[in-house]
Amino acid sequence: MFYEPRKKNHSLPHDPFKALVGPRPIGWISTLSKEGVPNLSPYSFFNAFSDHPAILGFSSWGWKDSANNARDTGEFVVNVVMKSDLDRMNQSSAPYPSEVNEFEAAGIGMVPSTFVKPPRVEGVGAAFECKVTQIIPMTGHDGREAAYHLVLGEAVGIYIDDRFITDGKVDEAGMQLLARLGYMNYAAVENVFSLKRPTI
Repeated sequence: MFYEPRKKNHSLPHDPFKALVGPRPIGWISTLSKEGVPNLSPYSFFNAFSDHPAILGFSSWGWKDSANNARDTGEFVVNVVMKSDLDRMNQSSAPYPSEVNEFEAAGIGMVPSTFVKPPRVEGVGAAFECKVTQIIPMTGHDGREAAYHLVLGEAVGIYIDDRFITDGKVDEAGMQLLARLGYMNYAAVENVFSLKRPTI
């Protein structure tokens, strides 16, 4: 089959776009509002874009609390989501009002960060403390502004739980990193294999 995304003429009962772009890592973004209210929300339109400097970003549909707070305060934390975090991550995705602290509402503990004010999630395998570098409005090829905003930040500090460092490397399979697929589907990293690049 072939279809045009803007026309959604795929004739399927559900849009296949997100199912084809996966697995997508989940950025569990913690922020603080200008008033100091903690916010926590998962984003699967998330990834790392550079390692020198260490740039991570998430894309928000509209000005949701995470994007608003990051814009207003210049800081956010990316918490890495493991399979063991599934239930509490999902609970934090509920549409709570802006004045609600998702950490409290979802029964999730907070741990102070080192270089930024937003806390990290208690018990996560890793977290990136980020300072906002750019917020980019997304546009289509016709130049028309889309509903999404890409929030980029430099990781100025990275926390890794020592349980997941083995022989000098991060134990990705041990973390069972969680990823988003299409529809309501998820996947966990449980099988890892190595492959060296070819030489010329």
